Amino acid sequence: MDIKVLEAQQWVNATYGSVTGYEPCDETGTTGWQTMYALTMGLQHELGISPVVPNFGPTTLAKLTALGDIWLGWNQNTNIVRIFQHALFCKGYWGCLPGQEGTFTPQTQSAVIDLRTNMGIPAGNGTIIPKIARCILNMDAYVVVAGGTEKVRDIQRWLNGRYWDRGAYTIGPADGHYSRDVQKSLMIAIQYELGLSPTGGFGPGTQAGLATHTLGLGATGIFVDFFSAACVFNEPVGDKRTTRRSTFDSELSGFVSAFQEFSQLPTTGVGDYQTWAQLLVSTGDPTRTYSVIASDTRFEITPSRAEWLYDHGYRIVGRYLYDPPGSTLDKEIKPGELATIFGAGLSMFPIYQDNGRRPEDFTYTSGYQAALNAHSLATSYGFNKGAVIYFAVDFDATQYQIDNAIIPYFYGVSAGLANQGKRYVHGVYGSRNVCSNVTAKTFARYSFVSGMSSGFSGNLGFTLPNNWVFNQIQEILVVNGTDSFDLDRDVWRSISYTGETSVNSVANPANDFIEYVGDLYDLALTYGGSRPPSQLVMEYIRHYRYGDFDVPNAVGWQFLLGGYDAAFVNYVENEGYGIMPTFTDPYTGYDIGPEHMMATANAHFLFPTGQDQDVAADGDIGGWAGDLMTFYADWRTGEEEYGSTLQFCHDRLGVPGVTSSYGFSDLVEDADGFLIARAVSNGDTIVQAVQDLYNNGGGLQRFGDYFDNRWGTASNCYHSALYALLGVGTALGAARAFLIGLKGAMLPPILAQLPGGMADIEGFAQGLVDALQARRGMESQMRTTYEANHASYLRSARESEK
Repeated sequence: MDIKVLEAQQWVNATYGSVTGYEPCDETGTTGWQTMYALTMGLQHELGISPVVPNFGPTTLAKLTALGDIWLGWNQNTNIVRIFQHALFCKGYWGCLPGQEGTFTPQTQSAVIDLRTNMGIPAGNGTIIPKIARCILNMDAYVVVAGGTEKVRDIQRWLNGRYWDRGAYTIGPADGHYSRDVQKSLMIAIQYELGLSPTGGFGPGTQAGLATHTLGLGATGIFVDFFSAACVFNEPVGDKRTTRRSTFDSELSGFVSAFQEFSQLPTTGVGDYQTWAQLLVSTGDPTRTYSVIASDTRFEITPSRAEWLYDHGYRIVGRYLYDPPGSTLDKEIKPGELATIFGAGLSMFPIYQDNGRRPEDFTYTSGYQAALNAHSLATSYGFNKGAVIYFAVDFDATQYQIDNAIIPYFYGVSAGLANQGKRYVHGVYGSRNVCSNVTAKTFARYSFVSGMSSGFSGNLGFTLPNNWVFNQIQEILVVNGTDSFDLDRDVWRSISYTGETSVNSVANPANDFIEYVGDLYDLALTYGGSRPPSQLVMEYIRHYRYGDFDVPNAVGWQFLLGGYDAAFVNYVENEGYGIMPTFTDPYTGYDIGPEHMMATANAHFLFPTGQDQDVAADGDIGGWAGDLMTFYADWRTGEEEYGSTLQFCHDRLGVPGVTSSYGFSDLVEDADGFLIARAVSNGDTIVQAVQDLYNNGGGLQRFGDYFDNRWGTASNCYHSALYALLGVGTALGAARAFLIGLKGAMLPPILAQLPGGMADIEGFAQGLVDALQARRGMESQMRTTYEANHASYLRSARESEK
């Protein structure tokens, strides 16, 4: 609680509580929109507006403009001065000294000067003009806030400073965050420089203007500034980042190439119109044809429609599993339709939507039941195990609605699919922000982005999610002879999911890996040797990437993990086998790297944790401890500055869809490697361990089993992570030298001696705990809520039958 904020709330309620239309704010001492609205309504009353409303609109602006500027010594209305002083306090500026409320003092002037300077506009002798007044009475911040960056703030301040006094330009925040307001500010600035009447939209005039501003190496000027600023707003792309600049140089060209590849545009490194469009709006250029080979529709794909799709370059079509009762759209898949689609050389992806157009449609229970229904329908159509079902969020969900409705719904979806053995995995359809949140918090495999809804707040100011696979950009009417139907054109990301190409297969996506491990185990039995056959299998799979090759001038993986049987490697390769690069996890749909997983298993098998769960054992180096060291080195050597290592971990440690040296698949591989090693140590063969994990449901609670058996408590996990980065031991020291020192990063024991260094290291320890607990927590939630929800569902079903 802030006493000055509390004073503001008490004063505004007491002064204007009886005014017509006034809505009192809670007297909590915590600032927020409610308090700013109350102060705004107080200002409206002082300006003669009745009834007052919680909005700083055109009438308020006009009345304030008529009143004139407010400056040092202004004394026409002490309540108006007091309103601004209270609002300044609520924004973190010291509006006046005690006892001087209602008088525009030098202290008030200094606060306004600080505010204007932070905005990036001239100090103006601390004068409050109407545009500044609107900013004082909103919740925009003008200093970097949590998660923001200085380079984004620099762009915000640059835009404010250059255009703040233009009529159509509204002074935007300078908080270091790319947002809808920042996007609009950039668009208005572009329109001014194009000589247009600014609207903030991406209309024909803006499109035509940008089409004449293709930028390449050596280009200079304001449009390079705009273009590079838009690039900053769309970073990172993999590990690529950039900065605003006035000259189009090779570094910017490299970023542009990466962005084009990520966005599925021709990779030219040039700032052409399509790249401009992709940077600025969620549709990009809706008329583009490059990589637009996917589509979706509510209409049945008949043989003639399938032929039309194929002839016009489409190869993938999305169709609906379900049409809710009362609907007149008739959009569900029809009998024989899948055979028609596959027979025409097309693949398809299933979409599940049960209304989904209001926040009220989304609860944990509705998600759970949606999953059961989707599973039943998908199996009735014969969809293969591992198919991705895209559950739809078909409205512009705000962050509050995402947190309080959409995420619980998808927890229910995940629990419902898990209840059915996780035959299918969930994807998400929605705005960019919906897709990113659902992916990060519920592990959605792929995102189908509603980019066509370019006006959605969840698309403005948000980047494409890293796991996007389809981006819906344009609706067209297809006229095919006497037939016509609506079709949504979708960009397809070529490195990802291609849709389903068949049905009625009983194969597990992990079957090839299970069979591969079985073959290697049989070879190990035939080979003999002094080492257990399960150990030989681990060694063979990990030996290439995690052996002792190609590690000049340093201890290698042979020292960290122990040696491998080179003769067995030769024996296996003489039999025609090689390293399997990846396989698909049947529970999440994510690609799993056998080499990293078996390096983890090999290390834990050779060097078990023992009784001390709060330290890092030598075996941990092959798994989570080694990954944490590499992750730490990336923080020390990365381009992007993070004020908080805990925030760095929350953004990048084990987060689905985020490019990271300790990504979601790495976390899965650490867990599975540990569980495989534990099973083998307890007497199972590696074949049985792998089958139990991927074919018999073991992976449904992998993170809980991993956490409970490796650490047991959050405290043990935290202290073991500290030990991995700081503890004494020959293997730990060698690992840090190898994984951190060779990257040129400062070793953690040295950093710990510097001011703030220990807090940074503690952030990594807590970040690991949080990442594991979040995933364990979702599994636990699914287990603990399953019985109650399932029982309720069965009771409802029985009542319906009656």
